Amino acid sequence: MKKKSIFLALVFIFVLGIALVGCGSEAPTEETQGETNENNEETNDDQNQQSEESSTESTLVFGRGADSVDLDPALVTDGESIKVTLNIYDTLVKYGDVDTSIEPSLATDWTTSDDGLTYTFNLREGVKFHDGTDFNADAIVYNFERWANGEKSSFYYYGSMFGGFKGDEGHVIQEVKAVDELTVEFTLSRPQAPFLQNVAMPPFAIASPAALEEHGESFTENPVGTGPFVFQEWKRNDRVVLVKNENYWMKDYPKLEKVIFVSIPDNATRLNELIAGEIDIADGVSPNDSTRIEGEGDLQLFVRPSMNVGYLGLTNTRPPFNEKLVRQALNHAVDKEGIIAAFYAGQAVPAKNPLPPVIAGYNDDIDPYPYDLEKAKELLAQAGYPDGFEMELWAMPVPRPYMPDGQKVAEVIQSSFAQIGVKAKIVSYEWATYLEKARNGEADAFLLGWTGDNGDADNFMYVLLDQDNIGSNNYAYYSNPELHDILIEAQSNPDQAAREELYKEAQAIIHEDAPWIPLVHSTPILGGKNNVNDFFAHPTGSQALTKVYFD
Repeated sequence: MKKKSIFLALVFIFVLGIALVGCGSEAPTEETQGETNENNEETNDDQNQQSEESSTESTLVFGRGADSVDLDPALVTDGESIKVTLNIYDTLVKYGDVDTSIEPSLATDWTTSDDGLTYTFNLREGVKFHDGTDFNADAIVYNFERWANGEKSSFYYYGSMFGGFKGDEGHVIQEVKAVDELTVEFTLSRPQAPFLQNVAMPPFAIASPAALEEHGESFTENPVGTGPFVFQEWKRNDRVVLVKNENYWMKDYPKLEKVIFVSIPDNATRLNELIAGEIDIADGVSPNDSTRIEGEGDLQLFVRPSMNVGYLGLTNTRPPFNEKLVRQALNHAVDKEGIIAAFYAGQAVPAKNPLPPVIAGYNDDIDPYPYDLEKAKELLAQAGYPDGFEMELWAMPVPRPYMPDGQKVAEVIQSSFAQIGVKAKIVSYEWATYLEKARNGEADAFLLGWTGDNGDADNFMYVLLDQDNIGSNNYAYYSNPELHDILIEAQSNPDQAAREELYKEAQAIIHEDAPWIPLVHSTPILGGKNNVNDFFAHPTGSQALTKVYFD
């Protein structure tokens, strides 16, 4: 029943988003991207000419703020990687176009045993991987065995979502078995309420076993799935090119012949390229530029439903951040309203919990730490730091949906900290390095955020703040055994109302321990040409481009 409420909430937000979409004038003729349909190389000149003309309406150029880290979705946690892989691979089940309801994908239907321990999936017949090999139950087993036999330092999401790996006490997936060619059965060691939501996540996309064995470690640059688009080319820090899967199992899809993801780190440059017609969609538009897009007659604004949190993580194992009083003091020293007014143009709300209000189980009774520098000084003195201390404050080098400009936000926080005697030196690294070093616990404090993967509270609190996930998605190295017990109980309990109460209890513990400074829940926006149709700004932050087409 709660899933239904989540669905309705997201639909409501999406409807609000649609209401904000700009309505421009008739779109101009699409500028040529210089692309041709490579499948027509053997045709005559007239056919080539026709192909070249039609391709100008069938190649989508997607501008984004950063390059992908990796194209094996099982190995990454960053949105820029998943944004691409979502279009190369399929999962057993998938989310709806505009929400996190569960729909068939590689599995056509499924059953769950009464005790919640066995899931049986019937698989789609006749599906081929891009390398021509057959998709079947053995491929499902191969992929899940690969992840289950891995480790936290490689398959971050698998460990986070399924309680670890083979041999770990908390590992949820006891066995994955091919019943026959088109039937696969999962046996769990304990019920996991969000299990279907979890297997729908892009990191659990099914890759070609033959390609994995052929390419080994270089598979990440040679991805092979069953998805709507086939990988063609990746130029690091420049572009990823995908072409249409002519044999895709969805009849008459995808609509586009080619998709090009281009990396344009600077927000202003990306917007200018959209206005100039060089790209068709601009992700990560600065909130302050929304009115500019609305003022352009041939552009439209896409509003992504808010399902995220931007935060300043405090590495709880590094002195003095191992002191709760210090963490609480710093929570009092950040002016969230001021940050939102300066950098979000009203497209965000202050955060007080690690999950956004749209997620079921959100605890609205929590009283946020008020912006109070005198209280912050008082707590620092109690902790033994009356004169403050020196620290590093890490600012992300790329715009993210929850953080349009990490450097500027860091400068505001730096200024506030200085007023309580805390001298913060702002540092940054290339994006992949930033994530790796922060994950390794090398930061004192780091700006980061999270967009929900599946619409469940478990995907925020267990994944980001449980002791099981230290070294993977728990970058703050925060550990509380009482919280762990509550989160495992919430994860295992099939009663949704009981789960919500447990998550509210968990948020009260987290608020007291203050492992982070929750900053904002933003409403990300994107810009696009008016002739782009059926592009859905999904709340998870990534969307398949299967249905997108040009007028």
